[in-house]
Amino acid sequence: MSATSARSGVDARSRAKLRTITLFLLPALVLYLLFVLFPVVQAAHYSVFKWNGLEPLDNFVGLKNYETAFNSDAFKTAVSNNLLIIVLSLAIQIPFSLSLALLLNRRFPGRAAFRLIFFVPYVLSEAITGVVFTLLLQPHALVDGSLQAAGLGGLVQHWLADTGIVMITMFIIITWKYFGFHMILLLAGLQGIPRELEEAALIDGAGRWQAFRYITLPLLGPTLRVSIFLSMIGSLQLFDMVWVMTGGGPLNASNTMAISMFKAGIKNQQMGYGSALAVIIFLFALVLALAYQRFVLRRDVEGALTAFNG
Repeated sequence: MSATSARSGVDARSRAKLRTITLFLLPALVLYLLFVLFPVVQAAHYSVFKWNGLEPLDNFVGLKNYETAFNSDAFKTAVSNNLLIIVLSLAIQIPFSLSLALLLNRRFPGRAAFRLIFFVPYVLSEAITGVVFTLLLQPHALVDGSLQAAGLGGLVQHWLADTGIVMITMFIIITWKYFGFHMILLLAGLQGIPRELEEAALIDGAGRWQAFRYITLPLLGPTLRVSIFLSMIGSLQLFDMVWVMTGGGPLNASNTMAISMFKAGIKNQQMGYGSALAVIIFLFALVLALAYQRFVLRRDVEGALTAFNG
């Protein structure tokens, strides 16, 4: 067989492989363009008009909707609330989930039952969770009654009506809802780490904390970084539970960016302004995702590509 024939055969196989890959990717690509990119472009187009969603799209205002958003005290409060949830999630929710994952990674009676119990809240919908906790946190309801019965009546608060504590209350509920998801994710990462590595370190004289810090935690790093990323993106998109429980109140104290967008676009029929808020939320998430990919996940992705190419 000549070199030319061999090269032609390789080229034919490459083209066939490319056609197969294109065929499998095309449906997903079409759906992505139709339901992700097109709505983003459409929202960006609407955002430069003053429009109520019904009249002709002819009142061009340029960047005025964006200027209004960044000058709005309600939207500034919404941004700060989303950032607060991100910070609290990274400082409390993720470490708590990691601690439970470490505990449930050890063998003891009833371990499977505890895993199921801790994961159940994540299965519940946000709307159901919001309704249940709204009832529990009503004045003189179960939470207040339990505190008074335990002699802790001084701790009773207007949990959802006090502007000073409503976001802390919301964070506790969000943590209850989502810690099971992060726990399962981190538990899967822990089970992928060979137990022999930790045992070898213990035999060599390392303490359990040293084995965790220098062996378990670095090997768990890729899973932990993905969990942190999902937590941050979820915090930026926070809407369902907050809307069901408080509607963004009282006095916009529990407002989030998504609630501000919904109120402007749907309730107040300011579709142009609401579209501007949607674009701002998209840009927040995009910048966060790109920065996290560039500075945090880059090593994990490069390692995966190296392993694949090898």
